[in-house]
Amino acid sequence: MSSGSKRDEPDYRTLCDLAFDNAPIGLVLTENRIIRACNRTFADIFGYEKDELIGQSFRVLYASNEDFEQIRDIGLQALKIGGQYTDERIMPRKDGSLFWCRFRAHSLTPDEPLQRAILSYADISDHRPYLELSARERQIVTHLLGGKTSKEIARLIGISPRTVEYYRSRLLKKFNASNVTELLAHLGSAPV
Repeated sequence: MSSGSKRDEPDYRTLCDLAFDNAPIGLVLTENRIIRACNRTFADIFGYEKDELIGQSFRVLYASNEDFEQIRDIGLQALKIGGQYTDERIMPRKDGSLFWCRFRAHSLTPDEPLQRAILSYADISDHRPYLELSARERQIVTHLLGGKTSKEIARLIGISPRTVEYYRSRLLKKFNASNVTELLAHLGSAPV
């Protein structure tokens, strides 16, 4: 028989709250893109206090309305099909500094994927430092990391495939890469 009494043990709910709030990755529960709950790590990653984020639209985490509009529906189709989506993206902190993060989404309501979802964010800037890119270059890189072709990227962001090719070429030159695989390696996604 154990020497401790049942009253000395924390209740299950307290343990769950403790685990959620101190998880080593940022966790957030959203309802229709409104932050309903988040852990301390999530707030810290973005440079906010938790209370500043609860009840806010996810828009607050993007540098501009344009950035939010361009990125917000990435992965929506995957959520509808399988209830999950993951990518790596560049995000701004509250102070305006940019960083790479790994984003994962799991919908609790697959028919309406954004009605209620659990998202995780991990700051991966230690092994993928942010390098100065324009907003369009960041957008193109995000889709390249997702394995999209120029035609797919063009369709997703509403520009011509030729414009996507222009930006790909510019990125190759900027990173002194001879192809997209090498470019992605320079960005930290895979060894050459």
